[in-house]
Amino acid sequence: MSIDLHTHTTASDGTLSPTELVKLAKESGLDAVAITDHDTFQGVAEALEAGEKYGIEVIPGTELSLESPEGAGWIHVVALWLPEQAEELQKAFDWVLEGRANRNHEIVDKLRTLGVNITYEAVAARAKGTIGRPHFAQELLALGVCSSMDEAFKVWIGDNGRAYVPKRKLTPEQAFPILNDIGATSILAHPFALKLNYKATEKVVRDLMDLGLDGMEVFYSEHSEADTKAYGEMADRLGLLKSGGSDFHGANKPEIRLGTGRGSLDVPTALLEAMKQDRRSKGLPV
Repeated sequence: MSIDLHTHTTASDGTLSPTELVKLAKESGLDAVAITDHDTFQGVAEALEAGEKYGIEVIPGTELSLESPEGAGWIHVVALWLPEQAEELQKAFDWVLEGRANRNHEIVDKLRTLGVNITYEAVAARAKGTIGRPHFAQELLALGVCSSMDEAFKVWIGDNGRAYVPKRKLTPEQAFPILNDIGATSILAHPFALKLNYKATEKVVRDLMDLGLDGMEVFYSEHSEADTKAYGEMADRLGLLKSGGSDFHGANKPEIRLGTGRGSLDVPTALLEAMKQDRRSKGLPV
């Protein structure tokens, strides 16, 4: 049996509502699914209700974007088992989202300077939750500026795109005390995205462990077989929990399917049981 502990809904940059995603998880034969929208947990309550309706376990979560060491790629942390009340985390998200709102206007300004007839209002109309770059990509596609979502990112709004604007992020030193205080299980998402060799990645992981990191994604849609093996061995060596997920976004990442990623992903349910046992040993709810 399988699980998927990394998914996105319309609360951030996915295209399925929390209810639709949970329903799809049930139809896909998953044992459990985590809702981990970017810098928000606004879709969690709806997802938990849908879990009761469809008879599937839903883990309340979120995905945080954190500042990375110089020369590294992205540090994203999936936080699982969020409590119903997480005021300090919400305050941190409010600060992040304020910066993101400013960034979105800057992206519009850059695109218009580059000759793209785009408006903030048109982009905002595409979002049911937080406005993100996939909504810009959808609008660029509709305007005929590009022929695919992939091209929109590569040419225009991706990290090396012509209209790229960096987003406001928390530092690990800011984020982990909050996650520790609310009793979340913190997982380093897609470690390959650090864009470092395995030795350098392990150094980053050890530094995050000093702050309270609990585990890392071993199973992920974009991990090669070599990555999966190396990250699994790293987790074992460091005594970290293993996790995994598809990073499902619906139509915004049409090549990534819920539960199976690009087709071969299979995250064992036993990993979820190990996480629960770890939480019980710490006196945390599951």
